[in-house]
Amino acid sequence: MKIVQISDTHLSPAKSHFNGNWEPVRAWIEEVAPDLVVHTGDVTIDGADHEDDITYSLGLIGQLSMPVLTVPGNHDVGHLPGSHQPVDAERLARWRRLAGPDYWSRDHGDWRLIGLNSLLIGFEDAEEDRQFHWLEEQLQGRGGRQVAVFAHKPLFVDDPKEGDTGYWGIRPRQRQRFFDLFADAEVALHASGHLHWAWTGEHAGTSLVWAPPTSFIIDTLERPMPGERLVGAVVHEFTNAGVSSEIIRVPGLVSHVLDPIVEQVYPLAAKKKPQVEAAQ
Repeated sequence: MKIVQISDTHLSPAKSHFNGNWEPVRAWIEEVAPDLVVHTGDVTIDGADHEDDITYSLGLIGQLSMPVLTVPGNHDVGHLPGSHQPVDAERLARWRRLAGPDYWSRDHGDWRLIGLNSLLIGFEDAEEDRQFHWLEEQLQGRGGRQVAVFAHKPLFVDDPKEGDTGYWGIRPRQRQRFFDLFADAEVALHASGHLHWAWTGEHAGTSLVWAPPTSFIIDTLERPMPGERLVGAVVHEFTNAGVSSEIIRVPGLVSHVLDPIVEQVYPLAAKKKPQVEAAQ
């Protein structure tokens, strides 16, 4: 089974800065001809507050000839408590109505694919607990299948034992809960986006992949992180023996840099420079 992972497309009918990269991505995906496409969030520029961003973006993604599974990003449903767009019932309901479930499980042969809503993590509320309990059920009931998990946010940025990185990764208590669940189920892959960096690594037997964005990279508005700044996608090859993942520089993509246009795209990020909570 071949899966193409795309992430952080940041599409919008009102702010069309990155829309031009969609056609090269679409054409490349059709050429690669995967069995499935997984989008790991930030589909939109501001679907958290604008329904048109979601419908427009899903319309473009719906041009693909193969099935597509999507998990939301912070710009699609909001972010942590205290952010300028915290996840709330209205934002979740909008995504679920227009895009479908924000977390899901699909079986493909010897593999169970799980999509998670990273933005529920950190609230320590009923929605977070509900997703964790659901994840436990999906892992326990996998029937011997290997497991790949797709989510918007990485489990950690620099070190699996790091503290709370706030905007960037998963908080320590919840991260450890994921580590424990993944170890028990021998999860083979955790693939994410969000950081606008491309990187592959490993932790406790689980392969880790950060998909590059298809939209833009960030220069001095963010701190350096592991990996490489590029625009592109990931090709995952799943076999009985495991999974291999290749980060691809998709031909024809414009490597937009957010810094010079941040006031147009994400004005709040410009005001907070160099603190970029709103920039990704």
